[in-house]
Amino acid sequence: MGRVQGKVAFITGAARGQGRSHAVRLAEEGADIIAVDICEDFDTVGYAMASPEDLEETAKLVEKTGRGVVTAKADVRDAAQVRAALQTGVAEFGKLDIVVAQAGIAAMKGQPPMQAWTDGINTNFVGTINAIQEALPHLQEGASIIATASAAALMDAHNKPNPGNDPGGMGYMVSKRLISEYVHYLATELAVRGIRANVVHPTNCNTDMLQSEPMYRSFRPDLEKPTRADAEPVFGVQQAMKVNYIEPEDISNAVLWLASDEARYVTGMQLRVDAGGYLKWYDYHV
Repeated sequence: MGRVQGKVAFITGAARGQGRSHAVRLAEEGADIIAVDICEDFDTVGYAMASPEDLEETAKLVEKTGRGVVTAKADVRDAAQVRAALQTGVAEFGKLDIVVAQAGIAAMKGQPPMQAWTDGINTNFVGTINAIQEALPHLQEGASIIATASAAALMDAHNKPNPGNDPGGMGYMVSKRLISEYVHYLATELAVRGIRANVVHPTNCNTDMLQSEPMYRSFRPDLEKPTRADAEPVFGVQQAMKVNYIEPEDISNAVLWLASDEARYVTGMQLRVDAGGYLKWYDYHV
């Protein structure tokens, strides 16, 4: 018996990276999956988004576990698209138990700068709201909501440097801080209904977002054209533990626990999976 056996999970940003990892991990433990992704690039984001083929690959990996999967190409910035995807999935599986609001972008160095800010806020924060609030009518007692923020969200904005030193980078941090606040107050309202809501805060995670030219420039502003080899040693300065970054599976294991009945009384939590990054920041600044 899997830890989420018989449950149905809705996951945004599921075509690759953390979202794909969450989909596969939950399926391995018995959940059917509703997987959505925009599968389109952003003009303000300096790395490619997932493709329709990536979303198809996620579906194949879920199917290999023996669980069902419904996929949809949907932009989380558009509540109507999210609603339609959810309706299709719920019609197939008959219910919804788990929401994983994972979709996100990092528009560091994006041009024009304030459009990069806007795209980050709308995708990361508004997209999280749309995913969760379109799911709420389908959720019953025992359901679990999990939103992805960032370790950056837990650090004092006045003491933490602007990620990327530009509006796109700051928009990323602000969006993640807003997710933390939104889910905190949502959890309070949902607790009496027996529905849980928690936030996971990853540190640097080994995905296409981290392994990208804009991120390399953000971590190595001293170099004109830094490479992965230049940036990777610097990734490690954010963690207290001796790692440069964590893997998507490390986040997926936390998501699985929060989604499972093992965490049935855990709500309103800001769960750090950050290799001690917050502790390192706190000791330095406080």
